[in-house]
Amino acid sequence: MSGVSRVAGRVARVLTACGRGLVQAAASQLAGVPLLVGSLLSIIFLPLGLGVLTAPVLLRATRAFADTQRRWAREWSGVPIASPYRPLPRVEPGPGGRVELCRELVRDPATWRDLLWLLLNVPVGALLGVLPAALLVNGLGGLLVAPFLVALTTAHHLYWTLNIPLGAVCLTAVLAGAPLIVKAHALFSAALLSPGRGQLTARVDSLTDSRTKVVDASAAELRRIERDLHDGAQARLVALGMNIGLAEQLMKHDPEAASALMVEAREHSGQALSDLRDLVRGIHPPVLAERGLDGAVRALAMSMPFPVDVRIELPGRPEAPVESAVYFAVAEALTNAAKHSGASRAWAQLSHEDGRLVAIVGDDGMGGASPTAGGGLAGVERRLAAFDGVLVVTSPVGGPTIITMELPCALSSPKT
Repeated sequence: MSGVSRVAGRVARVLTACGRGLVQAAASQLAGVPLLVGSLLSIIFLPLGLGVLTAPVLLRATRAFADTQRRWAREWSGVPIASPYRPLPRVEPGPGGRVELCRELVRDPATWRDLLWLLLNVPVGALLGVLPAALLVNGLGGLLVAPFLVALTTAHHLYWTLNIPLGAVCLTAVLAGAPLIVKAHALFSAALLSPGRGQLTARVDSLTDSRTKVVDASAAELRRIERDLHDGAQARLVALGMNIGLAEQLMKHDPEAASALMVEAREHSGQALSDLRDLVRGIHPPVLAERGLDGAVRALAMSMPFPVDVRIELPGRPEAPVESAVYFAVAEALTNAAKHSGASRAWAQLSHEDGRLVAIVGDDGMGGASPTAGGGLAGVERRLAAFDGVLVVTSPVGGPTIITMELPCALSSPKT
């Protein structure tokens, strides 16, 4: 039975490989050719403004098709293919947003590698996809059909006789190599759809730069905490100790003065406690730990001097570092709106889409915001970069200001 099971397993693998090959061949023609032609025509006509509507749709469809091939390569042949795409910024609806999206798509080197893969995949995908099934059909035909034709007819006797050994060769080849042919297509796709050397170098440079910025920001934050402790709570605690010492000396000779010093010491202790609470709140707000990002942002919105519309659609909680980064980013954006924009209202929106946490903060103020060096938004950009996140600021003079933040995020625990 074990031998029969092994043969059945081999036959099942061969038939599966043949089916997968036919799927790849059909996809390369029925999906690849229209996507290639449509994408190229859309890019060619972009300078005339005719491809602005179709280019984003077709290029995103090309990415989805390429991602499908990546999934097939991983699941069918065990060939992992990393995604090389740059994160696309959130853009506003309208012609301006579409032009910006087209520009980002065309600038991404991965877009052109996808198009090259579509072009080469038309012949390669068809050949490698059909080959296992063709070998199987010829093999079965040569071994099962040709002997009957040799016995029943004298016409083309030599031709059908030669098909018998040819069928044996084809059947042996497909039994031994059908999964390898499917894997060959996966390796071909990996050569074109994987990140290029330039992209990997740029990625390493970006990570090195973001790590340096994060280290610098962490050092600056530690110095701020040290300064706040030294100038705030520590000074008050020193004064508290001195007052208690003086009160001990005056307790027997001047009880009233000692009582006044104790009252002052109690005030110093309350102020020191308040300073410590403010310091802890600046490091990690208690409301964030207790109520999560949803509750913390809503509490933040209620503390603003103008109404803030809040819409949050998070099916779970992000990890604590991501939660903290997004909270402080939203806080900085709302604080800037309150201090500098002259806004009468603002809004904050949080959502989780396709493995990315998206936060949008806007206001109806005078506009003109930008992540300039040394500013609060530049600090937000550095904070998000540590998590491979991006910050996009749209703030024309006259407003409105819309700040979009995106970062990869897995929701670690569902809401209860």
